[in-house]
Amino acid sequence: MPIDLQDLPERIEGPGAWVGAEMAAHPDRWLVTLTPEDVADLEQAAEAFLATGADLGQITAEAFALRHFADHVAALQEKMRSGSGVEVIRGLPMERYDQRMAATIFCGIGAHVGSARSQNAAGHVLGHVRNVGADPNDPNTRIYQTAARQTFHTDSADVVGLICLRNAKEGGDSLLVSAETIYNRMRATRPDLLVLLFDPIATDRRGEVPEGMKPWMEIPPLSWHDGKLTVFYQRQYIDSAQRFEGAMRLTPAHVEALDLFDALANDPDLHFRMRLEPGDMQFVYNHAQLHDRTGFTDWPEPEKRRHLLRLWLSLPGDKELPVCFAERYGTVEIGNRGGIIVPGTRLHAPLD
Repeated sequence: MPIDLQDLPERIEGPGAWVGAEMAAHPDRWLVTLTPEDVADLEQAAEAFLATGADLGQITAEAFALRHFADHVAALQEKMRSGSGVEVIRGLPMERYDQRMAATIFCGIGAHVGSARSQNAAGHVLGHVRNVGADPNDPNTRIYQTAARQTFHTDSADVVGLICLRNAKEGGDSLLVSAETIYNRMRATRPDLLVLLFDPIATDRRGEVPEGMKPWMEIPPLSWHDGKLTVFYQRQYIDSAQRFEGAMRLTPAHVEALDLFDALANDPDLHFRMRLEPGDMQFVYNHAQLHDRTGFTDWPEPEKRRHLLRLWLSLPGDKELPVCFAERYGTVEIGNRGGIIVPGTRLHAPLD
């Protein structure tokens, strides 16, 4: 049933409706630098977990026992749920760590934030974000496996986390934009187009189809539920879903609305850019922010090439989601939703 403009607020206020230019000018709002005491706390928790020999994919908050840094992680959870929805933690001494140690610290922090979810049909709860030479024009390619510009999008979990292991030679910058700010601009200037983004526009599953499901999803780019806005967006996957005969056809007005959404996301005043350095951990609240990555040129040497690890996390105490999100999340149960599950999926955390 089409949404009525009268059911939508004229403006969304709050810490999540930030403007990129202001965030760039005030990094204290989102950048946290670890103290030596913080690093020591994270290292002792990681070393204790590694000594057990347990599989990294099964790490829990109890198995990654933090001391004083647990208070900061609790504040990070709250920032995701009701704050700006963006945090970068900086200061890990990566020169001291091998990949297993860095991954353990990252997954351990993630276990305190929420439960890890599968990121692909193979059941990986620890994702590897790097160029594997996949064709970005192939409709079944996941864009993060290429060096191409990603475009602003959301992932299929409450929170997405990244840790940078190595940077590209050039490019690969991270960009973030607030969906609430985009909403406010469209509500004020083109409300006729805004309402179309609440239609059940099809999004391509890119070949990762759960049992009994269609090869596309019908989750609107924007949803208004329980007095809150939620975004679900990947323009490339919306466009490629038009290859399916049963998918909702995009009208010229829908295309205009999507183009305006993209134009606002790409407005340099609305988004902000950061370059994640080795050891930086970025956490983003997926229901209110969109993220992007610029295209990059990698190093010729394989051991120097850009490599990030990724977590998808289900956040306890989070807001309710519309029931249509079960098409992607499997369930909308708070604290137990998100990820990609297909027949035969086995959850695990490959280190390479």
